[in-house]
Amino acid sequence: MKLVIGNQNYSTWSMRPWLFAAYHGLEIEIEKLSLNNLPVIKKRFAHGKVPVLIDGSLEIWDSMAILQYLSETYPDTRGWPQEAHARAVAQSVSAEMHSSFQALRRELPMNCRKYFPDYQLSNTAIEDVKRIQQIWNLCREQYGGGGPWLFGRFGIADSMYAPVVMRFRSMDIKLDRVSQEYCFTVCECAAVKKWLAEASSETEIVDEDELDHPSVVLS
Repeated sequence: MKLVIGNQNYSTWSMRPWLFAAYHGLEIEIEKLSLNNLPVIKKRFAHGKVPVLIDGSLEIWDSMAILQYLSETYPDTRGWPQEAHARAVAQSVSAEMHSSFQALRRELPMNCRKYFPDYQLSNTAIEDVKRIQQIWNLCREQYGGGGPWLFGRFGIADSMYAPVVMRFRSMDIKLDRVSQEYCFTVCECAAVKKWLAEASSETEIVDEDELDHPSVVLS
């Protein structure tokens, strides 16, 4: 099985299945393609994007679908909570992450290597931040009693929201206590630290994912 990803400094969608696989120690080959070389990606994959999970002749090209496939292929990972209500909420908040928060995505691309002091978000993006905090508070307070992750145990929902934590890490966003604690959990995760180390070792710049704002390189 092989997971094809983009530049780790920038590719939020690549981070999601990569993190799930790395957290659980799944033996999956990783291949990295440059986001600056879209013709190569489009020539290789009909939909022209990464990540893509390749399992024999099967190609899966959507992050949520990849996460679901990994969870089903490796059932010990338990990607979704076992309890029905918690599972329904986990699937709901993951789907919301998949389809929403366009202002935040547009205004703050993930850049693991940089910190942007005094960067101002629009009111629409600020509302996205508020909604994300509502989600994290709901999950942690109602379903997170079994551990430090959104639903206690690390799962697909955490993989979906980890790149958001990386975005928040890059700027001064005032978060409530529960959200701060959750961000700390994500940043202290060994698999996340490995992703950040590999992102920091990259030197390639993807101009369309760089903010036109003064920045500081994160160590």
